[in-house]
Amino acid sequence: MSGFKKAFVLVAALGLAACSNTSWNDAGAGNAGGSGIAGSNLDPASPAYFQEAIGDRVLFLIDQSTLNPEAEAILQGQARWLASNSDYVVTIQGHADEQGTREYNLALGARRANSAREYLISQGVAGSRIQVVSYGKERPLEICSAESCYAKNRRAVTVLAGGLTG
Repeated sequence: MSGFKKAFVLVAALGLAACSNTSWNDAGAGNAGGSGIAGSNLDPASPAYFQEAIGDRVLFLIDQSTLNPEAEAILQGQARWLASNSDYVVTIQGHADEQGTREYNLALGARRANSAREYLISQGVAGSRIQVVSYGKERPLEICSAESCYAKNRRAVTVLAGGLTG
């Protein structure tokens, strides 16, 4: 993970922690049953743990929105995490590689995001906790005209937002 991505994850985690209605001491920081420091990637209830240990993205094949077994395993982990952390809602972002038209890739990104959404719902996550958005080819992770880059850009990313369900 690049330095920029690590810094972004840290800032996002800190931002979500700052939005919490529970004070640091009330959360049992440092006393999370021996499972880690509250808010860190060692804390099973933290967004950082969700992103790093569970996985926040699933990948797709060219022109596909069908989930493969690896994607299903990641989404099963996300569903279990969301069941244990009911204060979070999610937005699933659908993405595509740079091949094809803007309109085609927006539609493909939407199908990918909806595939992930439907799978989470099938695993017991309430549909009211899940929004979808498609960015098509507009937000690539990698920019190059090679399959190695394209493969990273064909994805659905689950983004957490906390404290918005009540």
